[in-house]
Amino acid sequence: MVMSFTSVPGGGGVKVVVIDAGHGGHDPGNLGTRRYKTREKDIALAVALKVGNYIQQNLPDVKVVYTRKTDVFIELQERARIANAADADLFISIHCDAFTQKSVSGATSLVLGRNHGDENMRVAQQENSVILLEDNYEEKYEGFDPRKPETFIALTLYQNAFLNQSISFAQKVQDQFRERVKRKDRGVKQQPLYVTSRTAMPAVLVELGFLTNYDEEDFLNSEQGQDFMASAIFRAFKEYKDEREFFENSSVPHAPTPDPTKKEETPTQAQLDPVKQPEEKPHEVYYTVQILTSGIKKNLKPENFKGVSGVEIYEEGKLFKYIVGKTPSLGEAETLKQKMKDAGFKDAFVIALSDGTRISLEEAKELLQ
Repeated sequence: MVMSFTSVPGGGGVKVVVIDAGHGGHDPGNLGTRRYKTREKDIALAVALKVGNYIQQNLPDVKVVYTRKTDVFIELQERARIANAADADLFISIHCDAFTQKSVSGATSLVLGRNHGDENMRVAQQENSVILLEDNYEEKYEGFDPRKPETFIALTLYQNAFLNQSISFAQKVQDQFRERVKRKDRGVKQQPLYVTSRTAMPAVLVELGFLTNYDEEDFLNSEQGQDFMASAIFRAFKEYKDEREFFENSSVPHAPTPDPTKKEETPTQAQLDPVKQPEEKPHEVYYTVQILTSGIKKNLKPENFKGVSGVEIYEEGKLFKYIVGKTPSLGEAETLKQKMKDAGFKDAFVIALSDGTRISLEEAKELLQ
């Protein structure tokens, strides 16, 4: 299958987002513990609509496109086509996980990748298996069979140009789940998923939690649980959008992020309130250029990085991020980014670190003034 990608990674702002509620119609997704009449498809749709509503209410400059707004079956190929036709800047697919052991719990964000461990392949086969429900799938997907792990390798050839952007958003989602909603963080994982492999934009598949776990199933079936998870994804989107658009309009201050779920002051609701930043200025704040992300720790010798020397590493979640340069000047960092692109790292982008921990570019600008 020949793909034509016209989007430029990291270029432009975030004006269109596609929100994809997993499964639907005669594809229920996972059935959970069967204590509820709702299935994965129902929870995914409810949360997807809430995320879209939060974006539309609080970020009116963003166009929200849904792959489905009702209980209908949409083929994986069609979901990707909708996103590409909308010329979207980000694709968010929402799902719920399941496992044979009821004790397993936690939220995960998945991006396209090549980590083929048993856990990764389990989820990949689970989410890609919807293809088998489609008519004429053998011809339509040109040999791709979700039952055969070896055919997943081809999927990783498509979305490399958007990997860093996808991981950036996925990590923000996990941070929100962990810090604001107090969910167990299973991290950002790289997996060969069909629906994210065919989108010509950064794409993340979010697993909200395990419906086979009693506590998580109860939480995700509750109105409050769905509100909290949707709000977390919205906040991650807002942060991602601000970061992407910082370069276009760095002189215009951003309005404070509204809290779309705030109804009354209660201890539980306070979990979603913005975290106050320490007043003390960090010891070391600087801009650097991220050139690569990997689930494997690499030796930092230049031959592993297209001859580039001075590469450093920092860990975020369970991933290793490789960076070059250290400067208090955003302009110098931008120049270095272009040099890294010329060196072959086409997806290089500028980030900011404070004492070795990643912060937003807006925070760095304020701290360096």
